[in-house]
Amino acid sequence: MTKTTTATSRRRVVEWAEPGAKAADGLAMGGLAYLRAMANGEVEVAAIGRLMDFTVKSVEEGRVVFAVEPAEFHCNPLGAVHGGLAATLIDSASGCAIHTLLPPGVGFTTIDLTTNFVRPMTPGMGEVTCEGTVIHLGRTVGRSEAKLVGPDGKLIAYGHSTCHILRPAKP
Repeated sequence: MTKTTTATSRRRVVEWAEPGAKAADGLAMGGLAYLRAMANGEVEVAAIGRLMDFTVKSVEEGRVVFAVEPAEFHCNPLGAVHGGLAATLIDSASGCAIHTLLPPGVGFTTIDLTTNFVRPMTPGMGEVTCEGTVIHLGRTVGRSEAKLVGPDGKLIAYGHSTCHILRPAKP
């Protein structure tokens, strides 16, 4: 195979805290308090946030907003930002919106995620935000939705999630 282009090498170093201890802290605090502490910089951002360079922008009961500036390291081989960034933001925002309504000791995990792409993201386009909101929260299942918009306010992607609520086993 002949190489037809030359590329300038880039490097990105990512550091994160050990996730197990963070998970225990998050469960002890309850979802709303934990995510507010994360948004305020009192608690370290999750490893996935560090890896993909997104942050918690705001937190309310039943609502979370994440933000990221799409960059070269988010790109697919064709130069557009990989759809996995949008899907990860939608999963994170919709799941964390559910987490804001969970008391201490109760967690969640995504069991279904649907993502619909409307337009591409490009490196250098500026900050995009993803707002997740709860549609329904029951004892064992939560349902939420999220919208990802560009700096111009135009919709980039949207989706919805179903989460299993992980309550501690009764003695």
